[in-house]
Amino acid sequence: MAKTTPQTASNLVRSSLSPTDDFPRRHLGPDATETRAMLSALGLEQLSDLITEAIPASIRDGRSLDLRDDVVFTDARTSTPGEQEALACIRSLADRNEVWRSYIGMGYHGTITPSVILRTVLENPGWYTQY
Repeated sequence: MAKTTPQTASNLVRSSLSPTDDFPRRHLGPDATETRAMLSALGLEQLSDLITEAIPASIRDGRSLDLRDDVVFTDARTSTPGEQEALACIRSLADRNEVWRSYIGMGYHGTITPSVILRTVLENPGWYTQY
């Protein structure tokens, strides 16, 4: 086992504390080599071919998901936001939601459910379990 010097430990700590704003650095998915191997095993050239093969055209939406109108980029050098900017964009979109009172189920309090409905629907585990 190699001996760890203070300098090596300092460099190790510094490298582990570097900004990890981009999701792909932390993502545990396949790297480029593994992706090429998987596509080769499937007889495909690129990931878009996999999408074309896997998702039926009738449900595929050809438009790209472009939220750039909804986010202000702090880094003008890039056309895509970092992870923190994307989270801020999603947060700002969520803040536009209005919370309204739900009236679902109102009007049924105090009603009498016939026993045949209770027995065959509400108390029948076949309606709420797979067994």
